[in-house]
Amino acid sequence: MNGSDLSALLILATAMSFTPGPNTTLSAALAANRGLRGALPFICAVPAGWGLLLLLCGVGLGALVQAVPVLRLGVKALGLGYLLWLAWQLSRSARLGEARAEQLQVGFVQGVALQFVNIKAWMLALTLTGTWISGQPDAAQRLAVVLPVMLAYAFFSNLCYAALGALLRPWLARGGRLLAFNRTMAAVLVATAVWMGRA
Repeated sequence: MNGSDLSALLILATAMSFTPGPNTTLSAALAANRGLRGALPFICAVPAGWGLLLLLCGVGLGALVQAVPVLRLGVKALGLGYLLWLAWQLSRSARLGEARAEQLQVGFVQGVALQFVNIKAWMLALTLTGTWISGQPDAAQRLAVVLPVMLAYAFFSNLCYAALGALLRPWLARGGRLLAFNRTMAAVLVATAVWMGRA
């Protein structure tokens, strides 16, 4: 991979990883409610699940999902349903610690699974495999560069959003601020679901 390809990859990774989406929104919300330590399983799940998704897209899963409309519709429907359910659960949490892993059902395993119904994750994985990896004579070497770069971006972007959520925790503990914050995060998840529905 030459320097211009790497530069383009880093620009895409920055734009896609640090803009709000289901993962970053949940990282911030989970850390605001549970603290940074409570959000870490989800933060670690994002790169694990996304890396697996990228590998599977590289060996043909992405092409299959794109080619079979019912599979594409199924991924979208599951993603929309799960995001709306999470938004509903989050919008009802008014006290710190109330949005526990059992209530929101977002731990490591759920975080990994979320990547497979996250349209933003699919779009990025398909873009990377189609642009930087598939059909290239040095595909394996390119994957060996793209995968760790994207895993690092997935981890650190979610860690940054979670750190912000954790920093807000003392301020959110007063009055009805946490409920307002959770409802705002729920609204972002709903907006993301609407965007995903149109994609």
